[in-house]
Parts: sequence; structure tokens; C-alpha cells
Amino acid sequence: MHEQFGTYGAWLNPALGDAPRIEYAPELEELGYQTIWVGIGADPVGGMELLEQMIAATKHAIIASAIINMWQDDARSIARHYHRIVDRYGPRLLLGVGLGHPESRDAYEKPYERMVHYVDALLDGRVPAEAIVIGALGTKTLTLAGDKTLGAHPYLTVPAHTRYARETLGSSAFLAPEHKVVLTEDADAARKIGRPAVQNPYLGLRNYTNNLMRHGFTEADVDGSGSDALIDALVAHGSPEAIYTHINEHLTAGANHIGIQVFTEDPTASPVQAFRALAEHRHAQ
Repeated sequence: MHEQFGTYGAWLNPALGDAPRIEYAPELEELGYQTIWVGIGADPVGGMELLEQMIAATKHAIIASAIINMWQDDARSIARHYHRIVDRYGPRLLLGVGLGHPESRDAYEKPYERMVHYVDALLDGRVPAEAIVIGALGTKTLTLAGDKTLGAHPYLTVPAHTRYARETLGSSAFLAPEHKVVLTEDADAARKIGRPAVQNPYLGLRNYTNNLMRHGFTEADVDGSGSDALIDALVAHGSPEAIYTHINEHLTAGANHIGIQVFTEDPTASPVQAFRALAEHRHAQ
């Protein structure tokens, strides 16, 4: 089930830029990453040109949005553009949708109702349920994801959350958490690279910090720039073998797939070399 996505996907941060991500996509596909997650950030996706160009640059890979903000883009417009793209390239577009960050909206009213109406509008626009995943963390949104869409793409989580998400979603839903990775065996260097990616903005956002505290962490862990224990849990580091040992705990906890997000010393530098090292280790097993 869900084999078309592969076990490991490549998650590409918006800081890398659009043109470079289009360039990286065929290289990542060649390395065996069957799903490429495209970080969207705070901006609207509009006509989904970036996603379309990444599909055009690849042969078979699934290109997944992570995530389309339900406050920024109209669901009916997204449905129209979805059909335009898949009619041309086939069903290789996965719509990851979600609510964005509560603190970034002045009138963050009834977010769950917004999500229900948004998903219904996509389905009414004939977007197949299996082409939608929700960036879900909590019980209500995970339940919705399991009931109405392919499944969930939780961000910034640990295996304890994955276990909970699997129980909530049910056994057949697709569960694909994101996990951050720094390919270095120097723990201090890994934390120096990984901490800013966790702290800003996520440790200032209550939906993320509350979720972490529900799954094994304390107020002290999520305070300020985050404890070493928190950073180490959220940003896997070490050799490729050590990184797989760490992130594979999500699979043991019930995930079908892991979106690997590589961080390097320069947030705008190409992550392809690290993705290659991880892929080569996997193929050597």
C-alpha cells in the first residue's frame, strides 16, 4: 500500500529557491526519491507553476506541496489548476494542504471549520481524495485526514506523535511525517545547523510547541531556542546509518513514508550531495 511514494522522500525548503529546486528534482528522482516534497512557506501558490515545472523536469516522481495554506489560496482555484496539471502530466501531483501558523493571522477564526470546508471544496472540484494530504497534528485534523483524504503529512514531529497519528488515522491512511537531517557526526555542529531551523519560527508557534509537549517534551524543552534533547530528537544527525536508525523509528511507529529535509551550514546550499550519500547507503544495504 502506498508504494508509489517510496519509503523516503526528499523535502525541499523554500529557502533553497525555486529555480534550484526545479534543477534538483531530476537529480533526486535519479537517486531513487519517488516523492519530492516542495516546501511552500508563507506565500500563496497561485497557479502552482513551481510544482508544474518540477513535474515537467522529472519523469515519474510525485511532486507534493508542503503545504498549501488554506487561508492563502482558494480551494476552487487549486482544484482547477490541479486538473490542468494532471491532465497534461498524469496523476503525479499530491496536494498537501493545511492551516499555516495561527499566530500569522489577525483573525484566526474557526480553523477546523475552515479545513473541513476547504477539503470539501477540493473534493467538490473533483480532486480525488487520494491526491490530498493534510498537514495535521491534532486529533480533529488527523481524524479528518483519515476520513476524507489520503492521509496526513505532519511536520516537526517525533515517533511518539507518529504512533498517536497512526492510531487516530486508522490503519489504511497514508502517514508521511517530515524529519530534519544534518549529515555530520559532530553533534555540536549538527545542533548549530539544526537549532535555527527548529527555533524560527516553530518554537514560537503554539500549535507546534503544544504538540511536542503532548508527546514527551516539557515547557523547558521548548522554551527559548530549545533544549539539546529536543533539537537532537527533531534533527537527526550522524552517519547515514545513524540517521536511518533515528528516522526509521517513525516507520516502526506506523509511518508509511518519511519526508527527509536536509540542512547544511548554508541554508541556500544544495542538499543533493547529502541526499546522494543517504541514497547510496540505502542501496548498499
